[in-house]
Amino acid sequence: MEKNQESIIIDSIAVNKIITKIGLNRVMDDLIAELEEAIKNYNKEETEVPIRSGFNYKKPFLGLVEWMPIMKKGEEVLIKVVGYHPENPDIFKLPTILSTISSYDAHTGHLNYLVDGVLLTALRTGASSAVASKLMAKPNSKTLGIIGCGAQSITQIHAICRLFPIEEILIYDIDQSCMNSIADRIAPINLGISPKASHISEIMELSDIICTATSIAPEKGPLFSEFKSKPHLHINAVGADFPGKFELPKSLLEKAFVCPDFLDQAVIEGECQQLNKSDIGSSWDELIHDEDLKKNYQSGISVFDSTGWALEDQVVARLFANYAEDLNLGTKMNIESFSSDEKNPYGTIHQLINVSE
Repeated sequence: MEKNQESIIIDSIAVNKIITKIGLNRVMDDLIAELEEAIKNYNKEETEVPIRSGFNYKKPFLGLVEWMPIMKKGEEVLIKVVGYHPENPDIFKLPTILSTISSYDAHTGHLNYLVDGVLLTALRTGASSAVASKLMAKPNSKTLGIIGCGAQSITQIHAICRLFPIEEILIYDIDQSCMNSIADRIAPINLGISPKASHISEIMELSDIICTATSIAPEKGPLFSEFKSKPHLHINAVGADFPGKFELPKSLLEKAFVCPDFLDQAVIEGECQQLNKSDIGSSWDELIHDEDLKKNYQSGISVFDSTGWALEDQVVARLFANYAEDLNLGTKMNIESFSSDEKNPYGTIHQLINVSE
């Protein structure tokens, strides 16, 4: 069997070219559709998803570096390595989340491709909230609340506005400059809506859907304690991604239908840290098949505990790998060493020596 020696590097330049050629709205629509289909077809017997693992630390700066693996048995192993460092924007002028995604052939271990995960993580997180909102939020939701106006807020707004008839966007952040700049940052998606600066209490009371995506520190939560809300409020809780970090008060979670993306992980790093497992509802791969349960969620207060599931990364990475192939983008490289003698690791060195002589 012929060996495939090439790996495709889909760097940030290639990712940006893909989005320029395909268009932001079509990319988001494709991603939402592909993710929804992947969740519907998810089968634990065919796809193995361990909880993520890695290192979290408080020195020299608060942060973590984790790896999120997934294996489609007999086909592909995909691993996202992600760094979360909330002080990055202020100290290093870097995004809070940095990431790369790599795909490996499950037959040989060959690196298929390596793709920039920074923009892809933001895109898939927005798409995940859109899919979750489709399952749990009132279908004609018109008011979207955003608590935390950093990088994640942009794709949250974009994705949810692709599925819901949003007419008003209420925003809050402790950083006034973030609130002031959000209108310019969402300008490329042409919503025709001017976000309105609001207090958390106003957002809670008036919104149909809320997305929380903050960098609140561990043990400093929740973002609020008392609240009034519409009886059908749906919240996408995106910011809890660290042990001891949560955004929502336990009193709200106890009144809500709580749906985790990945239960085993959510009880360690998500809002579900605050709950007993018996108080947590179905995960979204179960909910998506239960029409009666979806109606219950849509008529009451619901929370999507979004800690990040490697299936989301697999979906977005494959989507961009397919885009890159169709558009002939990305750089082909021979990263791994191959020689004519598979049992001789020095074979390539001998070949180079012979050529130089």
